[in-house]
Amino acid sequence: MTKEEIFEKKPLIKLNNKIFTCPTSAAMELIGGKWKSVILSHLMGEKKRYNELRKETPMISERTLSIQLKQLESDGLIKRKAYTKKPPLRVEYCLTPFGETLVPLLKTIINWGVEAAQEKGEFIIE
Repeated sequence: MTKEEIFEKKPLIKLNNKIFTCPTSAAMELIGGKWKSVILSHLMGEKKRYNELRKETPMISERTLSIQLKQLESDGLIKRKAYTKKPPLRVEYCLTPFGETLVPLLKTIINWGVEAAQEKGEFIIE
């Protein structure tokens, strides 16, 4: 089905064993929530180790970060690579090719977030 046919026929979408009535809902299944887009934006353009992500996202608890990384990996948006040849265990995360397709969207969200902060909030420099 082409995109035009999808918008014309408005089929239900099955994703992760759930049924969605529109593409937006299906997309939010993959990237919605408080932390997924934050994690994805930190992985744009480079691999990160778990501890690097922890330092860059200090407001996320370790448990939540771990759960979100597992979900993003199972959804095919990020890849986890463990290096086990010599201790200590080292784990890196990076965007998959499918995850890379989100980069333009993530950049737009980041830019909009800056504009929203300028318009409605303030920047706090510590």
